[in-house]
Amino acid sequence: MPAKLPVNFFFPRSAVIDLFRGQLDYAEQLRQDSEIVLYFFYAPWCGQSIAAREEIEHVASRLSDQVLFVAVNCWWNQGKCRKQKHFFYFPVIHLYHQSFGPIEYKGPMSAVYIEKFVRRVMTPLLYISSRSKLLDFLSNYEPGVVGFFEFNASPQPPGYLTFFTSALHSLKKDYLGTMRFGVVTDKRVAEEISLVHSGSVYLHRHANTSLIYPKDIMNFTAENICKWALENREMLIRWLRPHGGKSLLLNNELKKGPALLIFIPYNPLAEIHPLLDEITKVALEYHKCNKSQAAEADLQPAGDSDSPAFDSSVTDAQLKFSETFPIAKYPCCNTVVLPQWHSISRTHNVCELCVNQTLGVKPNKVHVPHCNFLEIEAALDSFYLQEHTFFQVISNTIECSNFLSFYSPFSYYTACCRTVNRHFLSLMSSEKTIFETPKVAFSSHGKKDNTQFSIPHIEDRNCFIPDLNISSMNITGLSCRTNKTLNLYLLDSNLFWIYAERLGASRSTHLKEFAAIVDLKEEVHYVLDQNQSLVGPTLETFIKNFSVLYSPLKRHLVDDPSVHFDEEHVVTEVTTSTFHQTVFLSAKNVLLLYYAQWCGFCASLNHIFIQLARLLPHDSFTVARIDVTRNDLPWEFMTDRLPTILFFPHQRKEQSVKFPEDFSVNLPNLLKFILHHSSLSPSEPCTKECLHKESVLQQGHISHLEREIQKLRSEISALHQAHDQLEAQLSEARREEQRLQQQKHTLEKQHKTLQLHSEQLQATYDQKNQELLEMAEKLQELADASENLLKENALLRILVASRGGKLQSKDEIEEPLQSEQTLSEDNVISLSTATAALEEKRIDNIDTIETEHSSGNRTE
Repeated sequence: MPAKLPVNFFFPRSAVIDLFRGQLDYAEQLRQDSEIVLYFFYAPWCGQSIAAREEIEHVASRLSDQVLFVAVNCWWNQGKCRKQKHFFYFPVIHLYHQSFGPIEYKGPMSAVYIEKFVRRVMTPLLYISSRSKLLDFLSNYEPGVVGFFEFNASPQPPGYLTFFTSALHSLKKDYLGTMRFGVVTDKRVAEEISLVHSGSVYLHRHANTSLIYPKDIMNFTAENICKWALENREMLIRWLRPHGGKSLLLNNELKKGPALLIFIPYNPLAEIHPLLDEITKVALEYHKCNKSQAAEADLQPAGDSDSPAFDSSVTDAQLKFSETFPIAKYPCCNTVVLPQWHSISRTHNVCELCVNQTLGVKPNKVHVPHCNFLEIEAALDSFYLQEHTFFQVISNTIECSNFLSFYSPFSYYTACCRTVNRHFLSLMSSEKTIFETPKVAFSSHGKKDNTQFSIPHIEDRNCFIPDLNISSMNITGLSCRTNKTLNLYLLDSNLFWIYAERLGASRSTHLKEFAAIVDLKEEVHYVLDQNQSLVGPTLETFIKNFSVLYSPLKRHLVDDPSVHFDEEHVVTEVTTSTFHQTVFLSAKNVLLLYYAQWCGFCASLNHIFIQLARLLPHDSFTVARIDVTRNDLPWEFMTDRLPTILFFPHQRKEQSVKFPEDFSVNLPNLLKFILHHSSLSPSEPCTKECLHKESVLQQGHISHLEREIQKLRSEISALHQAHDQLEAQLSEARREEQRLQQQKHTLEKQHKTLQLHSEQLQATYDQKNQELLEMAEKLQELADASENLLKENALLRILVASRGGKLQSKDEIEEPLQSEQTLSEDNVISLSTATAALEEKRIDNIDTIETEHSSGNRTE
């Protein structure tokens, strides 16, 4: 059966030209006459294509006067689109800017996002005409690329078309449009960003040094400009837009380290975004690691006059340090706490190690080294090799010194050592903090050391300063001053609020703003209190609380709100919110089953636990279960194997026992396990009263079990009676089956006899039917003969009548004609005789026909 012809996918009055028969050649002709063209390749059966149809129509209604919208059916097997294009998914959106393209759009199938992308293709370059517009362009959180071209001498300066094409080329790889391109034509505006020569390209970065395209190293082509910008761009905060299908996008991003996910309602077409600007400021301060105020803020608490560990001389040392050591632009510092065994500890016990990239070597404007832990490791090793330079120092001052790296003669470091109150350090070491010397030590490069001593521990400096609270911590450059650096991500809550709900966002809230920190390595996540408004100070506090050594944040436990509690259920359903109440605060013995919906073995245990819950007394035992895929528990109560059974004895909940894995899970084994562990432990002292209570409790259990056994015996006897009845019914059914079998054989024999009789009758019927056919043919012949005789009889009668008339006329003839009259009479007599003979013959024929009719009737 041939396929049905395709029909219109879009409405006839739509602004979208619908080529529902896949006329790709006609679509190419349309593209030649338009500057901006959007192709929408679809399949009529595809649900996503049907859902995106309305969004495309909405965009076309707004931009149809500037953009040509063409929809092509790429599924009809006779269309050219199906034969020439081989798409693996639908719908597919391609955009063309004159001859450049295709630029595939891979963002959300939402009208506002599609329109935003189309407008980016329409105007890939933003014209920057003044200094204020330049500042607005550079202050945006998205990376910005600025090109300077003078149009005075030429209507199209050299390199302008290449830069224009690079902006379009970037949309091919950056389909979200996060990188913006601008063009400056005023030389005075270009000088604000150090662009002097026409054709220069500038990449703006907030936290690191901005770059100028190196024409002497790379060819000035659109592909190279785009590649250079994408490789060197600075992403302080990134947008995540999962497409909803199977993807590793979130997994790959979360594997990079702890992530701060911020969900905000976002309209791409809006001109101002106050909340987004506030979040951008926080991200900028968090990543601002190349400013001197970061180091100054860290050294500032050391000069606090109220601190018991420092005196006023420290402030003078800081001033001297700031004057003698211009670490001005690119410091990368960390605190080293020296253990007591080290020789330096005779005078100092805390040193500040800073990577100094401004001494001796001029920083590269294009490639600025980043601060990382390997830099600090190299500084630490070099510090130990030159520790003798720090011996002769007064204990209550800060001594700073510069030294070269042992591994690289071009890297300079600075060490500023001071003394912190031993009582403060001993207090922290008594709490088994990081200052405790481990048995197995590691060198700074991660190799094992067989010595009995450990190297100093590197951590955030502020954690070792006494009387330092979180509110006094400065967020500026915090990403470089902690080992728990956050990656910041934004998600549109209008599209991806389901992810926020899975992380713990309220489903009943009307304001879709939510923030959470996800640490995939530690398998924890923290949620910002939704009662607090999502503003800059709140986010800063949230980040600070996570960044400190001993974070006050509590792990968020996901709870399943869809569970409905029914008192009629014999097995109690436990969730995250009811776990503590049901298990620990309950005055009963609790047997808890860990299960999951996808676990087939767990489902096979349901009937066993229902029987067990009915057997055990409800006043002293609780049988419960928890779905661990929808409910998080504290780590000490989680399990990595399903199904798992834990028993929490009454008054000894901390001594929970796991059901042995090598035992089969059945009712007798579970009863033995429960009765064995529900009694008091033999190691615990027990008085006579305790023993009496225990015996009474055991007697109660025994009597309860005896009653249950009696019930089971009565049920067994009833089952035996039912079994006997069923046996009798089965024997009767067998006899009835034999009788029916005999009747079946008898009926089969009768059926065969009747079949033979039927065949004989059929043969007789066929024979008689053939005879009747022959008789009917004979009767037809006789009927034809009789009809002919009747016709002849009528003719003779007419002839006789005519002859009689002639005879009467002859009687009037005169006498001379007597002889002729006599002759005529003789003729009449002869005719009468002939007529009589014919009449007699006709009568005989009629009698013969009647006889044959009667014989035929008798035969029938």
